[in-house]
Amino acid sequence: MAKIAVIIPAHNEAGSITNVIKDIPSVVKDIIVVNNNSIDDTETNAKKAGAIVLTESRKGYGYACLKGMDYLANQQEKPDIVVFLDGDYSDYPEELTKIIDPILNNNIDFVTGARVKELREQGSMEPQQIFGNWLATFLMKYMFGSKFTDLGPFRAIKYDALLGLNMQDKTYGWTVEMQLKVLKQKLSYTEVPIKYRRRIGMSKVSGTIKGSIFAGIKILSWIFKYSFK
Repeated sequence: MAKIAVIIPAHNEAGSITNVIKDIPSVVKDIIVVNNNSIDDTETNAKKAGAIVLTESRKGYGYACLKGMDYLANQQEKPDIVVFLDGDYSDYPEELTKIIDPILNNNIDFVTGARVKELREQGSMEPQQIFGNWLATFLMKYMFGSKFTDLGPFRAIKYDALLGLNMQDKTYGWTVEMQLKVLKQKLSYTEVPIKYRRRIGMSKVSGTIKGSIFAGIKILSWIFKYSFK
């Protein structure tokens, strides 16, 4: 049986993290919550729910993901698949089995959950998120022949493939960096349609003008950086 680890970056997700953890299917071996500079009860609630909790004081989505990867690298038994999942309960953790299925049954290297319109709760994505996703995936299709339609954070990847990506981004560009490197390295990939709902609490990215601008700049900078490589 494949060994599956889940990494959940979490900044002030005390109101949602318990729900996220309890809805993760039992096929998962390790649930790793990275408490990313939270000032609420995220850490306490995650521990009570049974997760392995790490602390990353440097604020940034990429910092948190890298912290989780560092933990896995130092374990004697490595996972076969790593799943990344947000801590805000906007995704449906029980759909993890859909996300990993192409890896288990079709030997795909990388799978993203696509937040398709017909499965999204109304208002679950801000207009700037929808436009940003469209622009980024359009540019990736135009420049790299990509078939990605979303930069959704709910994703799974073979552990060895993840290591081979040599992930670097510390903040908003983590998801697009991963997808660009998958394209550049010609790894096999696919998307599966997933449900999406209004998150618990305010988004740290799309919920603020500053966050939206910084995320947009970072995503576009990664795309144009790779277009010249």
